[in-house]
Amino acid sequence: MTTTTPGPSALRGAVGTARTRIEGREKVTGAARYAGEIPFADLAHGWLVLSTVTRGRILDVETDPVLAMPGVLTVLHHGNAPRLHTDYVGMLGTPPDPTCAVFQNDRVPFAGWPVALVVAETPEEAREAAEALVVTYDSEPHDTALHAEHPGAYAAAGHMPAETEKGDLEAQLAASAFVVDAEYTTPEEQHSMMEPHAATARWEGGRLEVVDSNQGAGWVQGELATMFSLDASSVRVRSEHIGGGFGSKGLRAHQVSAVMAATALQRPVRVVLTRRQTFSLGGYRSPTTQRVRLGAAPDGRLLALEHRSLNQTSTVYEFVEPSAGVARVLYDADAHRTANHVVRLDVPSPTWMRAPGEAPGSFAIEAALDELAERGGIDPIELRLRNEPDVGPVSGLPFSSNNLAACFREGARRFGWADRDPRPGVRREGRWLLGTGTAAASFGAGAAPSTALVTAEADGSFTVRITAADIGTGARTALTLIAADALETAPEQVRVRIGDSDFGPAMIAGGSMGTRSWAWAVTAAAAELRERLAMTTSIPPEGITVRSDTTEALGALARKERHSFGAQFAEVAVDTATGEIRVRRMLGVFAAGRIVNPLTARNQLVGGMTWGISMALHEEAVRDRNTGGHYAPDLAGYHVATHADTPAIEVDWVDDHDPDDPVGIKGVGEIGIVGAAAAVANAVWHATGVRHRNLPIRPDRVLAATVPEPAAGAADA
Repeated sequence: MTTTTPGPSALRGAVGTARTRIEGREKVTGAARYAGEIPFADLAHGWLVLSTVTRGRILDVETDPVLAMPGVLTVLHHGNAPRLHTDYVGMLGTPPDPTCAVFQNDRVPFAGWPVALVVAETPEEAREAAEALVVTYDSEPHDTALHAEHPGAYAAAGHMPAETEKGDLEAQLAASAFVVDAEYTTPEEQHSMMEPHAATARWEGGRLEVVDSNQGAGWVQGELATMFSLDASSVRVRSEHIGGGFGSKGLRAHQVSAVMAATALQRPVRVVLTRRQTFSLGGYRSPTTQRVRLGAAPDGRLLALEHRSLNQTSTVYEFVEPSAGVARVLYDADAHRTANHVVRLDVPSPTWMRAPGEAPGSFAIEAALDELAERGGIDPIELRLRNEPDVGPVSGLPFSSNNLAACFREGARRFGWADRDPRPGVRREGRWLLGTGTAAASFGAGAAPSTALVTAEADGSFTVRITAADIGTGARTALTLIAADALETAPEQVRVRIGDSDFGPAMIAGGSMGTRSWAWAVTAAAAELRERLAMTTSIPPEGITVRSDTTEALGALARKERHSFGAQFAEVAVDTATGEIRVRRMLGVFAAGRIVNPLTARNQLVGGMTWGISMALHEEAVRDRNTGGHYAPDLAGYHVATHADTPAIEVDWVDDHDPDDPVGIKGVGEIGIVGAAAAVANAVWHATGVRHRNLPIRPDRVLAATVPEPAAGAADA
């Protein structure tokens, strides 16, 4: 075991070169099998039954008629399901969401709560029987509406302090030459990955195996072992290929119910969520209501900054969308106050979604900065640069590196910002009003302890084993390049195996920490392996294997503010007669540490920016306040950006080196979405002179917006 890490000289050659995905051919030809496609002998199929009431109790589950239907094997519900252990703190530092601990009592806390699992010989038989199952409820009054003045709101910490404060906010606002006081809202968003959740559970030789689509096989293994009171070594979770996750693919109801059914029947059972079921059981990004108050001196220096965010959570589980957190990094002020609050409602539990907190939070703070720039007559980029902090505005810690200014300067040059007429509503091209906007981006660059196994094979090749997850980011390819450089060999001589909990504990694919954490473990193991190879004259037929553990090395890393930064630019065309908005071009310039693979890094950044367009103009999951259920919970009713909505998006990066970090990777999976929606919204204001503070900017909202009065500066919509 080792905690050492090789120096930068060992990390050269393959890293930084554009490489196509190692498994790319398998995926485009269909040879790569996903969790719902892998065959098993004697496989049974489960279908979840979800509640049709918003809140109440289950009075009766009429199983006898369903058990008599063709192919039906069993019906699991709160009356016959095994009891689970749920009083524990999981890998992410929180107890499990009770939505995952299915069939433990007769309570129904929201519409779409899992009340039963029907298992049959075929998926068709399971679905037919599930739809025929009669469940009787005792309904209770419910509350599903989030609003800014909800009396149940309270401060909640999540993974960061709930509130931070310094200075006299009211005094500094009173002393400010320019003030913005505005409310911004973002709607509920769904992950909408291409591959829905799927898991197969089976017992093999007294050991539980789960073949799953998840963002961390070790994470799911640990949760299942604890819930079912099993030794961790008796549970194996495999997740070879994942068709997208975005934060939703952790422990969910389908895995737990599949294990219950496989245990009861002693045969493999597969449970796959339908697209509609993912709207209730897959998690989502909570809607937010955010209030931002800014005050500045005549030169634009911020004297006061307040960012307060409110999100909803379920009555059974507390999840915080920490939207005010982004203001704790990007900007300082003499008086600085941030707060994250939640309201418990009778709705499903929200969960992590790409750039949790930063994505909706950046819309509010970056739109407010744009309003402040307008009122102060200061260029939006210049205003941001004048308020760039020297140290963490809240933590007081030094930045490991902060190249936001370089991103803005390079982006402004390439976007042609200097030629921009700052006056809104003056550029026209036929029926289209044209405008440009910008916004800053920031996302944390953390790392978590991980282990890796590296083997020198007898044939001169190397095998890397690590419980990583490739959720579409190209992680498998990136780790191959990293390992090749660390081993001082060619990528073709390296085989990387991932997605198996038997490889040992490792960071999940999330928080833009996956590749950085895994790279650290792989390079540490490679360094020790090279040392051992240097001391031996031959490799035995079984090879030499070294295991690393980065816990100690990470603990020794100096405390600093470590973040990726970026500058977003957008140009839009708006037809005020129809309400149509077209994003014509976007540019993102980022400072994101070492770029391992430019090809897949660009793919991730473009994907994030595309999601930003989708967030600004399209995405909105709407709930019926009478039931708490969704209107049209599918990809026909929930609109996402398509090719027709997406312009030519340009992405680049600037040098971003942290001399204290031996790995140097910061992650690109989430920084691309941060600030993107704000850049689009700011461009819409520049095109029309109307400020939209509620996402998405739908055509009806454009049509309903009033033309600003000449002295007002901008209207609100």
